[in-house]
Formats: sequence, structure tokens, C-alpha cells
Amino acid sequence: MKKTLVSALTTALVVGAASTTFAAANPFSDVPADHWAYDAVSQLAADGVIEGYGDTTFRGNQNITRYEMAQMIAKAMAKTDVSAADKALIDKLAAEFSDELNNLGVRVSNLERNADNVKWNGKAEYTYYSHRDKDANTKTNDDQLLFRLEPSAEVNSHWHVNARLDASTDLAKDSDDVDSKHGKDSYQDTDVTLKRVWAQGNYGNFQVKLGKFAQIDDDSIFDTSFSGAEVKFGNKVTFTAGAGRQNMDNDSDFTQKFKVGEKTANYQYAGLGYGDGKFVGGVDYHHLNSDTFNYAVKGNNKANVEDNANIWLAKAAYRFDKTNALNGFYANNTSADDFDKAWSAQYSYKGAEAENKGTWGAWAAYRYLGQNTDLFSTFDVILAGQKGWEVGANYAPFKNIVATLRYGNGKDLRTDNDIENLFGRVEVFF
Repeated sequence: MKKTLVSALTTALVVGAASTTFAAANPFSDVPADHWAYDAVSQLAADGVIEGYGDTTFRGNQNITRYEMAQMIAKAMAKTDVSAADKALIDKLAAEFSDELNNLGVRVSNLERNADNVKWNGKAEYTYYSHRDKDANTKTNDDQLLFRLEPSAEVNSHWHVNARLDASTDLAKDSDDVDSKHGKDSYQDTDVTLKRVWAQGNYGNFQVKLGKFAQIDDDSIFDTSFSGAEVKFGNKVTFTAGAGRQNMDNDSDFTQKFKVGEKTANYQYAGLGYGDGKFVGGVDYHHLNSDTFNYAVKGNNKANVEDNANIWLAKAAYRFDKTNALNGFYANNTSADDFDKAWSAQYSYKGAEAENKGTWGAWAAYRYLGQNTDLFSTFDVILAGQKGWEVGANYAPFKNIVATLRYGNGKDLRTDNDIENLFGRVEVFF
């Protein structure tokens, strides 16, 4: 890949505690042009963790040595005010270039280096919700406890294997749930469920995923996972394409949301994206083919049977500074006659950071989520088949603990009834 990096080729700062000293590696050997470290350092540079020359480049396209890469990493290790994602990148780079860092006087423990091959992250999560139809005078409340593990294993310098395992229980009943049904409109698995598992290869500006993983637009209308393959090309401008099978059977996220069992769908998607730091955006297309899509129809309780879903989506986000940001999307299912549009616009102020105690954020949004397009919604208080306002806030009272509150008020798209939803969550990360 062409390496345009912010350079930190100055004397490295000595940080860290005393630990085992490794045998010296050759500090003058080049880091291969397709090594994952270039992308990692580029990300740290974009996030402002590494600072360099005024022209913000690293001398054209020449390779850099492991010694020069270690100098950049040492500068990054000296920083304390970094995000959790950047800290993870720094730790991984430090493990990879530990020999060169030790030569610079920056110690990296042998235990850390060996343990870096397999990492375990996860969280414990408590959630409360209340869904209310004010005109029908109905209400559904539930509280849930989730335990999640997310292991990541390094195969070699290009390939990783990742997974997600979830287990949950109903606190109100304190009971097992062999049928995966808690509450009237919420479904949970109390056994440990393998939600995702995939192998990922990174080769410069090319990435490939194989297995069961989250597809594009998992932050809006596809908050689920599918089984298949995905390829991604590019840097600032990216092209992503995937194909496989989407579970829509009785045990699927789709059925849990809509109470309508569809047969497993053949699934393809493609998208163009662009990002330059403050602005990110994209245009995506999703095609699903199943024996029956039972699309909701206005004015009655019947359904329109269709074999296909063809969904177009455009999205954009702009961060004005570290405090203020806007984001939104618009989607349309051209195969549906009714409730075929979904869109959202949100303003965000700051935001809680799990690694930084005392940080907080707030947001306000308006969402219109047509149920024939918003098939796997990610939203918590304006649900699929509803429209209305959402306000919310989050706060980190302690390191690695985040509390979130959301309130939604609007209309049911099918009945025009007034709805009011509440949502609360506490997440403990480890």
C-alpha cells in the first residue's frame, strides 16, 4: 500500500515498567509494505495520537524500518489521553515491535507479548425497558441480564479469528428460558449462543471476512449477523461487497422482532463509502430472497407476500469538533408497497467513554422506521414500525462502566396510536 503516515521520527520517550529483556532483532530491516502495522499507525495518526512533520507525510512511498516504526510506537505509548480503541492498537503494535522498543529502552513484558495472540474482551449488561401503547392502554415491561464474551485470536500478521458468545437471563422471573422467550416483546437465550465467528484477513487496502459476522449498516437497519463472505477495497474511498445466507427462521432476530417466521434468505449486499476524518458517508444496497416475505399493509391486518427485499440506503455523519456531531440515514425497500421507508436524523453532544471516568454525552433524534425496510433495527425506544422523537444521555460513573437512558415518544405507523417507550442500560466492560 502507499504509505502516507504522520511521522514521529524523533528520540522515543522512555515509558513503561521494568520487565524481561528480549534478544535484539535487526532494527534496520524494513517493515513489509503490506504489513498491518501501517494501517494501525495511520489510524493513530488520524486520531491525533502520533504527531510528525509539518507536511504530515513519511517521505513518499519508501518503506520504513522496524526501528523507525518502534519510534512512532514509543511516542504513542507515552500518551495517556487516548481512546480504548487507540489503546488497543498501541498495545498490539507494542507487542509486535517489542524487541525494537526494548532496544530503545521502552520495556514490553514477555507475558504481554505472548498473551497478545489471544485476547478476551466482554461485558456484563443490565437492561430495562417499558414499551407503552397509550391509546390501547397496554404496557410491556422487562429487565434482562446479558453476559458477552468476544475472543480474538491472531493467526499471523495478516489473519485473525474473532467470535461473540452471548448468554442472558430474565431477572424478573429468575428462571431459565429454554424457549428463548422473555417478556411479551423480547426474546432471549439463556444458554451460551455463538452469535458470531469469522476469520478476517487484512492485506493493505484489501480486507476479507469469512464466517458469521455483522454486515454493513449494522448501525441502522441491519443490526444482526449473517453467514457468508465479504470483501472490502480502498482507503478513504471504499467498496464493500458480501454474499451468503440470512437467518429469518423461528430462532432469528427477524422473527423475534416481527413475530413472523420467514425462511432463510439468500443475501447479497454492496456499498460505496467515503471518510476523511470529520465526514463519513456511503450508499449501500441489500438484496434478500426468501420463499415468503410477509410485508405489512396499511389499513388492515393482512400481509403482502413477496419473495424479495431490495433495499437502498444512503448515510452520512459529520463531526464538527470533539463535542458536536450529526448523523443520519435514509433507506427504501423498493419491493414493498407500504411502510417501505426508514430514516433517522440525530444530533449528538459529547459522549460517554468507558475508559474515561466522568465523561458523558447526550443526543436528540427523530426517527421514522417503516417495518418493511427496518428489518433488523438497532434502535431501542423508537422501534421498527414506529416514528417519533428520541432523547437520551449516557455517563461513565467509573472506569469501564457506562449507564444509558433513552426516552421515545411518537406514533405506531400501522394503528396511528400514541406510543411512549423507556429504556435503561448499565454496561460493565472488561
